[in-house]
Amino acid sequence: MTLPNVGHGVLDLPDWLRYLESLHPKTVDLGLERVLAVKERMALAPSFRIITVGGTNGKGSTCAMLESVLRAGGYHVGLYTSPHLLRFNERVRLNGAEADDEALCAAFSAVEAGRGNISLTYFEFATLAAIWLFAREKLDVVVLEVGLGGRLDAVNAFDADCAVVTSVAIDHTDYLGDTREAIGFEKAGIFRAGGPAIYAENNPPQSVVHHALEVGAHLLQIGKDFGYRAESGQWAFQGANIRFDGLPFPALRGAYQLGNASAALAALEQLKELLPLTRNDIRRGLLEVVLPGRFQVLPGRPQIILDVAHNPHAALTLAENLKNLPPGGKTIAVFAMLRDKDIAGVVRNLRDAVDVWLLAGIDQPRGASADELLEVLRVEGVAERARAFDDVAAAYLHACNMAGDDDRIAAFGSFYTVADVLSCRSARLAALP
Repeated sequence: MTLPNVGHGVLDLPDWLRYLESLHPKTVDLGLERVLAVKERMALAPSFRIITVGGTNGKGSTCAMLESVLRAGGYHVGLYTSPHLLRFNERVRLNGAEADDEALCAAFSAVEAGRGNISLTYFEFATLAAIWLFAREKLDVVVLEVGLGGRLDAVNAFDADCAVVTSVAIDHTDYLGDTREAIGFEKAGIFRAGGPAIYAENNPPQSVVHHALEVGAHLLQIGKDFGYRAESGQWAFQGANIRFDGLPFPALRGAYQLGNASAALAALEQLKELLPLTRNDIRRGLLEVVLPGRFQVLPGRPQIILDVAHNPHAALTLAENLKNLPPGGKTIAVFAMLRDKDIAGVVRNLRDAVDVWLLAGIDQPRGASADELLEVLRVEGVAERARAFDDVAAAYLHACNMAGDDDRIAAFGSFYTVADVLSCRSARLAALP
């Protein structure tokens, strides 16, 4: 595959992204051989510290808190995450700001010049570009979010100074296996010999513990080596050798965020000799953290809640968060998912938390149609509360029209669902006089 000819002479970011999508025959092709080979050709040997974060759920929140606290401490920080909601630029952050188009195009050009005839997936190409850009900016520390699994994910081509696994649940079974033990082994692949390895969920799969022992990583488990206690209006963190009382709740909503915050603080405690921080840095970082699409409550009435929950584990957390909101009117779901996810498990865990289901198709090859969703709801016994729409925008507009001021609209099921609602909402606001 050669670079496309473009009329304006220079490839812009949309050109590059189209090229990345066409470069490799598979969207997902797990393995490190290609990315390691191109890493060597590009002589990518970053000097910055690396914190790698994996897990089925919670890794995005943990990454955001790590970035926020480190920035509050005055460090120059890079953050690489995926997928994005509205713009590719969201995936690569430099000191809290999205990388601009010019910087990303320069990074893509560097990868293209180095890869030769090696075919890279979209994610592999983007990962190498992000690392190149972080190195060019001479950052102090970079937070890398695993894309899929861990052991064979492109970010694992770069050794972590500290590795975090937030949780292990059933998801991506086609690639990672269909048991927690199999998936746990893949997640634990980011652990490194002699390095700290944080596990932030009670009852880890034995594969996680065994792999840490096998590679010689220093495993720290929540509830055993570190933990937290929620208090009235504040919380306390107990680390391996440090304790913080009177911490503010993270700006990210949901009681479960204390587990993610604890994982972030446990990782930072292990790196305190390399990246020292003060109590005030931690407080400020927790208060200033921002992450769209994770139980994000938009201002105004009716209340609009956005959550990218796309597996049963995340759906259960969303259900608990919805039930913990102040009592009000009915909860209206704008619901769209990919067909290769456990749709029935998500519906089952949210069945009692949703009053009205507005179902929508996703215009992607893997997207489930509204009729497919309706059939699942029929099996789960809630179809009488559901209505099907062609797309997310139509479902969301119907929700806005039917909702009273005391109702809430919860849009969830995938990143595509949240992105479509955000786009539709922006268009509606722009059309206002």
